[in-house]
Amino acid sequence: MRILKVQEPISGGIFLTYKCNSQCRHCMYACSPRLRADWLSFSDAERIIRNLSEIFRRKYPRGYRRIGVNLGLHFTGGEPFLNYDLLLKLVRIADKFEVPSLFVETNAFWAVSDEIARERLNRLKEAGLHGILISVNPFILEYVPFERTLRAIRIAREVFGDEVLVYQEYFYSQFRMLNINERLSFDDYLRRVGASGLYYAELIPMGRACYRLGKLFRRYPAERFFAGSCIEELTRPWHIHVDNYCNYMTGYCGGISLGDARDMDAILSGINLDDHPILEMLTSDRGMKRLYEFAVKEYGYKELRDGYVSKCHLCVDIRRHIIQETDEFRELSPKVFYEGLESNGGCL
Repeated sequence: MRILKVQEPISGGIFLTYKCNSQCRHCMYACSPRLRADWLSFSDAERIIRNLSEIFRRKYPRGYRRIGVNLGLHFTGGEPFLNYDLLLKLVRIADKFEVPSLFVETNAFWAVSDEIARERLNRLKEAGLHGILISVNPFILEYVPFERTLRAIRIAREVFGDEVLVYQEYFYSQFRMLNINERLSFDDYLRRVGASGLYYAELIPMGRACYRLGKLFRRYPAERFFAGSCIEELTRPWHIHVDNYCNYMTGYCGGISLGDARDMDAILSGINLDDHPILEMLTSDRGMKRLYEFAVKEYGYKELRDGYVSKCHLCVDIRRHIIQETDEFRELSPKVFYEGLESNGGCL
């Protein structure tokens, strides 16, 4: 019996939902307006936050409030402000459990006026939120007018002071320099700035980016990635995520669950890989080769004619094919992640 040892998390995020007002081309978790909301339940949230708070309190000084991308706990999705009442309740729960470095991640679609933005942010701060991360990039710009982003950043700085992360500052400055106020399609962005404008985008070739932004990357045959193992990603302790179905995910690996985050003891005591064959393959030497050959033999997987942009592209495409054929692998969860990978749709 082989056991996968999972380290205690040192930071992470909780998905309220996979539903989003945007369908960004680079989204690692394939969020979309077309996906059902399936909001994280209040009772599940309380158990998960309590579990994480017990771990985090051993790793941070008491009363730690400084926020950072890889610090503490953040609420995310999907877009958490789509259910503001739930977000507010979860902030209060996290405050009750003294969660350190607590913030929310948002694309600021909701900042339609100064009054609304100020009221919502003030209520969150009063509930115990320490800060906010506001996403700024060319992919969100397709869906969210930049004037809303500017408003959210300005008022967030009034409310939270220094505890405001603009991710990424490069695009915030670039869009201001270009005098952008409304939405701008990605194609129009490329026409105005050129592909070199994406140099600082920190594009990670996984999730939806493999399909919607594949032309930006060089492609390779599957065998180029056969030597890869995913053990480092699947046991990484920083910036883990728990989704609204209680799946515990590491390494930005959407659609791969290490277990139920309502029972952290079971996850951290070690995962029996005999019961998780996909995980067993991915964490072994030349695991990508094993997964590929398994999918070809058992489920008729066919290599993409145009090739793959990364190890993660090969992995997610194989997993997407397998889950279309069978639901026997509980580590391939949730199914909505795979449904969102290539779907088309507009914004709310």
